[in-house]
Amino acid sequence: MHLGDLTVYHDGRLSRYDDAKVGLLTHGLQYGTGCFEGIRGFWNAREEELYLLQLADHYDRLAQSARILMIELPLSTPQLCELTADICRRNAFRGDVYVRPFAYKANEDIGVRLHGVKDAFAMVAIPFERYFDTNQGLKVGVSSWRRIDDTMAPARAKITGTYVNSALAKSEAVMNGFDEAIMLSAEGHVSEGSAENVFMVRRGVLYTPDPSQNILEGVTRRAVITLAKDELGLDVVERALDRSELVVADELFITGSAAGIQWIESVDHRPIGGGVRGPIAGAMIDTYDRAIRGALPQYHSWLTRTYAGTHAAAS
Repeated sequence: MHLGDLTVYHDGRLSRYDDAKVGLLTHGLQYGTGCFEGIRGFWNAREEELYLLQLADHYDRLAQSARILMIELPLSTPQLCELTADICRRNAFRGDVYVRPFAYKANEDIGVRLHGVKDAFAMVAIPFERYFDTNQGLKVGVSSWRRIDDTMAPARAKITGTYVNSALAKSEAVMNGFDEAIMLSAEGHVSEGSAENVFMVRRGVLYTPDPSQNILEGVTRRAVITLAKDELGLDVVERALDRSELVVADELFITGSAAGIQWIESVDHRPIGGGVRGPIAGAMIDTYDRAIRGALPQYHSWLTRTYAGTHAAAS
């Protein structure tokens, strides 16, 4: 499918992607005054159904981000859920997708501020298979760029302008021969990847940085914690992690809406757990994949059917 032919939502109406225009001086482009979500949809070929994952959770978080930026969303969470399914149906997707809803300041003028600037909203959905090559683990490096502190910019909101922090860390990592970066907080504790939350396995316990480490409180992170406790019977501890703990971990993996769950092979050229995928990461990847494609009935409340003629949760 050609990008220009996609049906998108922009400024209150449906249109072709190529017909949705944003001016060069748009406030959100010039100053990064926008917020967004990344939502995944997963195709179940046997049922010929596209399951959209945790829509309400994502839109509730978008509303929080918008509140911080003094943006008023034009639709409620249930309306946004219905619109998402409608756009996917109109594009007749028959594979995994990525949905990008975003709100932004839309004035076309000069002046850094949040007040007195009109709001706009758009949504684009595209075919999307994989963020990483899932056949192998990731080689990660600890970045020289620190994760933004909440006293500088809202670390817990998905704000467009703050993602330059992630872009700097990611490009540094790739240009240094790694696949991904891990950023530390201003205090030197493990925070997150360029766009993912971090999990560590040590002596059978699952650890992940707590929200005080300026992490984005991920929707996928929350789902993984639930699966780890309820399906694998693991203890999950949220606390500050030190850099050296990564190297001595039994297993490491990262999670995110785009990334899913991806295991880590090495940190700073040091193999983790012998450099092979560990049993807990493997079980998490398998369990998560079954949950998001509708194979585990106990998690059908996470899913929205695209082609069942309703935006109600799967049944």
